Amino acid sequence: MKIRKALITAAGRDQRTLPLQTLVDRDGVSKTALSIIIEEALAAGMEEIGVVIQPGDQAAYASAAGGHARQLRFIEQTNPRGYGHAVVCGREFTAGEPFLLLVGDHVYVSAESRGCARQLVELAAREACAVSAVQPTHESKLPYFGAVGGRRLAATSGLYEITDVLEKPTPTEAEQRVIVPGLRAGHYLCFFGMHVLTPTVMSLLADMVAGTDPVHLSAALARLARKERYLAYEIAGRRYDIGAKYGLLTAQLALGLSGHDRDEILGGLVELLAQRKMSSPTPSR
Repeated sequence: MKIRKALITAAGRDQRTLPLQTLVDRDGVSKTALSIIIEEALAAGMEEIGVVIQPGDQAAYASAAGGHARQLRFIEQTNPRGYGHAVVCGREFTAGEPFLLLVGDHVYVSAESRGCARQLVELAAREACAVSAVQPTHESKLPYFGAVGGRRLAATSGLYEITDVLEKPTPTEAEQRVIVPGLRAGHYLCFFGMHVLTPTVMSLLADMVAGTDPVHLSAALARLARKERYLAYEIAGRRYDIGAKYGLLTAQLALGLSGHDRDEILGGLVELLAQRKMSSPTPSR
């Protein structure tokens, strides 16, 4: 299975300005989050990249993409009806091909030489099916992520066959439906914000758009698990939601600590902590 197209969603009401934020990448270069995500896709071998945006945002996004702007196709979501609706807006762009799906408010930091997206794309191409990147996540974070249930495949470390998908489940729902044997107690496989999806997903989403309810990607992925082989893969890396509280700061620290300036950043943090300790009042006895 050849994956050559990437779709980046950035049209969410609370998400649309986040990809325009500036960070310093692991090489010490200032870039927008959008540029960092685009480079993640290009490093995974993507030849075409579509970005789903709100009407009127194209100029800002083209500017944020810098030199990558000429490689982008902007797709407007004119009538927002949920994340799944944003994805299906890219149906004409994907044109019946499998595609890499990324979210515009996440920064991905790999723990190995290959980027997170490249790890996922190579695995999906080898397995010739849809694969969602996942990360073991504590149950306290369940309100922020979709979660999957399934069984571990013995042949490949960190690979699971998905049997169910729930969107932001409660701990009770998760315990009943998406327990995965082998994970630490209180942890679940939650979405990483990165998928390789087959054309079947677009068909399922298109059927859902025909109704009047909000269109959720997780609901389509739950249906996908019942129709065809669908896997989850633990990426060697971490996702950082820059829309979360202190998310931009955490993402920046993660990028810096993974790059050439790691020792300098660590030294600065140690000095800052030492200064705070020295300035703190001595507790009375």
